[in-house]
Amino acid sequence: MTELAAVLDHLDNTLEDSLERLFALLRIPSISTDPDYAAECRNAARWLVDDLVSIGFEASVRDTPGHPMVVAHHPGVRTDSPHVLFYGHYDVQPVDPIELWEAAPFAPGIREIEPGRKVITGRGSSDDKGQLMLFVEACRAWKALHGHLPCRVTILFEGEEESGSPSLKPFLEAHKDELKADFALVCDTDMFDPETPSICASLRGLVGEEITITAASRDLHSGMYGGPAANPVRILAKILADIHDDDGRVTIPGFYDGVEETPSQVLQSWQAMGTDAANFLGPIGLSVPAGEKGRSVLEMVWARPTAEFNGISGGYTGKGFKTVIAGQASAKVSFRLVHRQDPDKIRAAFRQFVRERLPADCSVEFQPHGGSPAIQLSYDSPLLTKARQALSDEWPKPAVTVGSGGSIPIVGDFRTYLGMESLLVGFALPDDRIHSPNEKYDLTSFHKGQRSWARILDALSRRGT
Repeated sequence: MTELAAVLDHLDNTLEDSLERLFALLRIPSISTDPDYAAECRNAARWLVDDLVSIGFEASVRDTPGHPMVVAHHPGVRTDSPHVLFYGHYDVQPVDPIELWEAAPFAPGIREIEPGRKVITGRGSSDDKGQLMLFVEACRAWKALHGHLPCRVTILFEGEEESGSPSLKPFLEAHKDELKADFALVCDTDMFDPETPSICASLRGLVGEEITITAASRDLHSGMYGGPAANPVRILAKILADIHDDDGRVTIPGFYDGVEETPSQVLQSWQAMGTDAANFLGPIGLSVPAGEKGRSVLEMVWARPTAEFNGISGGYTGKGFKTVIAGQASAKVSFRLVHRQDPDKIRAAFRQFVRERLPADCSVEFQPHGGSPAIQLSYDSPLLTKARQALSDEWPKPAVTVGSGGSIPIVGDFRTYLGMESLLVGFALPDDRIHSPNEKYDLTSFHKGQRSWARILDALSRRGT
């Protein structure tokens, strides 16, 4: 029997014990956003340190201005194997509204939600305590069977992810020499479906802008001034309408600089997933894609940049009717970025686009709302290839490489402060109700997720194979 096979058998035989450990962690109400739970956040950090020490990690609670970090290190047996940094977070969301919970949120248990489908219940079961404990259990099994880990491992567990991570960037910068590894493993993601594991290879970046156009010095009577007076609502609406052409492409000069076409084999794999406009848009009451013509919905969400309008205001918007011409009109605009698009250049190009369309007597002010580049892992990366094969060996269906329409800030922070790329593998499901009452985590995800991380550690430890 190989080392890996023995580890997988051990994980099967100790599933009940691993559940009890997860339940103990889930019982700690580590709500990071509420100061009343600060002591519980520290209790969760201490619990994790004690557990990691018990399996041979050098682990400690690290204080920050907010909730503490957990940092742990363990050497690997293979001197030529890579050094990995595994990231998760032990803090959880508040439980309100409490009356909607079917069981106490911090009294975890097992429940059958449909024939043959058992789930772990409780706040944090999916986001992110259940997910991070999968990796810990995989490490525990390696140590129990062989007395070592297949590669060098550093662990970073955060206690403020659900409250904006205010301490994370300073901590990474202050401890970059200690935390720097060959690459990071991030567990806070989903499977494509209950039988299909996924690896997230791309995260879209973001540029947020709020613009305010001012015309007259005050709101005007539309009967007395309508016609001669510039109307900032009309001006704003025209500028926003100019941002897209009839094919759904963004018209801002230079917007597509750095945007690459997705490899044809990747597009084919996405097409094979069976997601089309009908089943993607149908549940939200839509049917016709509104983005770039000639692109599938998955390509639009995972691999193409966008410009979206998130709010428009100006003039009278209360009940009833008021015949005024507004003195000001505002809009909130967000750009999702891909590949090598530069957030600063996108912001500057957008502002120039607006200024060039501004009539005489009008002025514009801009307020930035964050900016971050996209994250893109090479689709043929050896790291991704090894992990994809390891996952395919474990689950009923082969692993798929996906993208994310949103952002996971920690991935950008690892690149910025530690110079590391990240591999994003998680085993949550879309119906896990994270951040909502009755959060759950499939028992299959918990069991096969442990086995998956054991396989990934083994695969990653073998350089050049």
